[in-house]
Amino acid sequence: MPELPDIVVYIEALAARIVGQKLERVRLLNPFLLRTPDPPISALEGRRVAGLRRIGKRIVIEFEGALFLVLHLMVAGRLRWSTTSSKAPGRIGLAVLEFSSGSLVFTEAGTKRRASLHVVRGAEALQRFDSGGLDVLAVDQATFASRLRAENHTLKRALTDPHILSGIGNAYSDEILHRAKLSPILLTSHLADEELARLHEATKAVLTEWTLRLRQEAGQAFPDNVTAFRDAMAVHGRHGQPCPVCGAPVQRIVYADNETNYCARCQTGGRILADRALSRLLKKSWPRNIDELD
Repeated sequence: MPELPDIVVYIEALAARIVGQKLERVRLLNPFLLRTPDPPISALEGRRVAGLRRIGKRIVIEFEGALFLVLHLMVAGRLRWSTTSSKAPGRIGLAVLEFSSGSLVFTEAGTKRRASLHVVRGAEALQRFDSGGLDVLAVDQATFASRLRAENHTLKRALTDPHILSGIGNAYSDEILHRAKLSPILLTSHLADEELARLHEATKAVLTEWTLRLRQEAGQAFPDNVTAFRDAMAVHGRHGQPCPVCGAPVQRIVYADNETNYCARCQTGGRILADRALSRLLKKSWPRNIDELD
């Protein structure tokens, strides 16, 4: 799922291409993508784009007349920009927004249709898309600490909960926890002040660094390599590969459709965390410490 760095770079690329431009036509290729009947999406046609903003992991395009188009890419949704053709790419094409400057193509890979579009009227209507999570790049350490300690969750859950923090998902939470040298299952109520300070700094640093990296990678082009798995990441998506800090093999916890990646030596004092499925299967054969894998 595109997270804060990806969404920021998407918005910057879109702003350079569509702010001030008129939306000439909307082609909705999958009717289930649009989740609101009123105002109709056709009401956006003929209006110019006034600006863009981010709400969590959503992209908001503001049009003249206080109309807003809210895009949620979810897991597999992506955006493409074309100045030569507005033809949608096969079965993954969901919608095409044709501007005077080019066409924005909304796609979604796979068979599950989770991505969505909403059209709303008035800025106050955007409040329902805001889960209330803090923008960690805009708050101080005390505010960050207060929000995390308000409820008792694991750090992995706290970082990815949109009601607590805004725009962080599975990928960057792994990277943040590795940078902070903290276990993903450590409870927020057990965090020392020094650990909270380290987590706050790591969260800001990882999100800022990756936003800059993705911005530089895209350059003047529209971002076309939006993915949760990148070679330069320290632990996310790197199960079994060496940790860039200590060289120990990256571990994982698998649950439902997601997995958490971490370095046992850097983050858990060498302890290998129980996997809900595999550790139950292996029972006594499940390794308890990273040194047992050597």
